[in-house]
Amino acid sequence: MLIGVLGAGTMGAGIAQVAAQNGHQVILVDTNDEQLQKAQKQLSDTMLRLIEKQKVTKEKSSAIQAAISYTTVLSDFAPCGLVIEAIVENLAVKHEVFSQLEKVVSDTCILASNTSSLSIASIGGVLKKANRVIGIHFFNPAPLMPLVEIIPAVQTENAILEQAVSLVKSWGKTVVVCKDTPGFIVNRVARPFYGEALRIYEEGIADFATIDWAMTEIGGFKMGPFTLMDYIGNDVNYAVTESVFEAFYYDPRFKPSFTQKRHKEAGYYGRKTGRGYYDYSEGAIIPTPTKDYVLGQQIVDRILAMLINEAYDAVFMQVATAEAVDLAMTKGVNYPKGLIEWSKEIGTKEILCRLEKLFLFYGEDRYRPNPLLRNNVFL
Repeated sequence: MLIGVLGAGTMGAGIAQVAAQNGHQVILVDTNDEQLQKAQKQLSDTMLRLIEKQKVTKEKSSAIQAAISYTTVLSDFAPCGLVIEAIVENLAVKHEVFSQLEKVVSDTCILASNTSSLSIASIGGVLKKANRVIGIHFFNPAPLMPLVEIIPAVQTENAILEQAVSLVKSWGKTVVVCKDTPGFIVNRVARPFYGEALRIYEEGIADFATIDWAMTEIGGFKMGPFTLMDYIGNDVNYAVTESVFEAFYYDPRFKPSFTQKRHKEAGYYGRKTGRGYYDYSEGAIIPTPTKDYVLGQQIVDRILAMLINEAYDAVFMQVATAEAVDLAMTKGVNYPKGLIEWSKEIGTKEILCRLEKLFLFYGEDRYRPNPLLRNNVFL
């Protein structure tokens, strides 16, 4: 199958690489010729590193690079069996692009979006043949991250879903199928990792460095929330939070933070701008965390309870199975354990107790325990 990828940014270029590595001819389209050249050079540099590490042979490297065609012409997608869109997270722009794509490709071509949080049903709503639209959400960097979320819209035919799952699995990816709801699995369930950390900071309980220290040293996470937000980019992370909050009809569980908004407004996006929650400029002083293990455990307990509650909510609302949620969080964002599994290790009664204390203290709907979690306690 000839694969098309629209958008030559980090995600699009990465998806093109994955498809090419798995024996497909790929057409990578971007309106910006400079971006296409950049993507081509990045792939060349990546292949050189893989050759040095003896991960690929020179012959394989040459074959992968030769498999990708770079073009600014959308009509070059005409012979493709699958086109994956990986452009800006703007629904109006995606509507325009998918309308144009439908005029170019055949009726049997699958049209997929790599969106991380937008409605697949809405994206497909502009199509005359919407039964072939689907979400295929890779994680960054696409060649390295094992997880792919596949999201059928209400319009998607079962045959298209089965074809997409089979294809992506053949690329060596771990696939989870989830309902077309805001944030899907990972970007929905992970919101408290950022949101509750920001809330703890805003209450003056601990600073950025101390919260990050607690979540890595005590919680076992690979990165603390503020380090991770700086890595992702506060502009990107805030946009997803705002999108999920709005899409859930302003449910207080997903309420954005003024701290992150102000950092975004100041241009403190993180590593890519040299300043985020931390200063990444040369010679900058690295803040020292307060290594108070009692405080640290309280931080971990609070954030983890909120994450687990959100995982239970995703299962309760049939976004995905408990197994898929745990798989998504371990393979998609490298959590040390699946959240449902983790809740059973700690004890669901203990998690419920933590949430009820928070709910009683704050009186906010943000901390309401999920019915499925309650049910597991009282079974």
